[in-house]
Amino acid sequence: MKKRITILTICLLLAFLLAFPKEALAAAREGLGLWLDTLLPTLLPFLILTGILLRTDGITRIVQPIAPFFKVLTGLSGEGAYAFVLGLLCGYPMGAKLTADLYHAGKISRQESEYLLTFCNNPSPAFLVTYVGQICLEGKVPVGFLVGILFLSDMTCMCFFRFFVFRKKSTPVLADLESTENRAAAQGGILDSVIMNSFETMAKLGGYILMFSIISACVSHFWFLPPGGKYIFFGMIEVTTGVHRLLFSGFPFRLRVLLALCMSAFGGLCIVAQTKSVLGKDLSLRPYASAKCLNTAITAVLTLLFL
Repeated sequence: MKKRITILTICLLLAFLLAFPKEALAAAREGLGLWLDTLLPTLLPFLILTGILLRTDGITRIVQPIAPFFKVLTGLSGEGAYAFVLGLLCGYPMGAKLTADLYHAGKISRQESEYLLTFCNNPSPAFLVTYVGQICLEGKVPVGFLVGILFLSDMTCMCFFRFFVFRKKSTPVLADLESTENRAAAQGGILDSVIMNSFETMAKLGGYILMFSIISACVSHFWFLPPGGKYIFFGMIEVTTGVHRLLFSGFPFRLRVLLALCMSAFGGLCIVAQTKSVLGKDLSLRPYASAKCLNTAITAVLTLLFL
């Protein structure tokens, strides 16, 4: 059944590309523009630098001073705290990427990785302040409100999974389990290896953004349900275009704020696909997906309470 749905979706997208080339081209350009102008310059330097730190064991040295604090606050090891902090600062999908890298390098356990995935992958403060706050909400909502609601929601979600889902699971410190390939790279071509790995990751993310931009354009062209539902659907597909299109939705301002925060908390199916890509086959997507649904619900409740 799943295979049939995939084949049908691909056929529909191919038909859309052939029947409406101008719309498809515009959507592809929009997606690639987002990748080239925003994602690439924002994430690539962090991927390269954190990759070097990981290969040279620099992360362990950096996190030693803050490890006790984050152990009490979140139950994470020092390495896990590093992924959490950078995930908060750098935005989607940096937290998931670092979690996967630390797990594959043997720095954190599988249990800690799955726990970390429930709250480490979030929109960056820069995205919330500049794009959501200033552009999409026209500067009418205090920056502290936007950042505070999503941070409080994330911490609430973390507490739920820490004390009710992972409370009986330990997160032991692991020995260095780096592969032979990584050790060889550490001896010689660290920079070359890290750059190639980072560009491979960025190319995958660009491909997902491109495809979901075309899907969004296809759905928009053939949408036959009430117009309001279209804008919510866009946010479920891809957060950046979804939040921006709320400007033209005609929704009341309070509803726009609520939807913008919920879309930012969830991230959209495009981010889910990107996260699955960076996790690889060893880590399950289920903890992340379930946490994002819970996070979105908590964000909605907090927004309604404090707006």
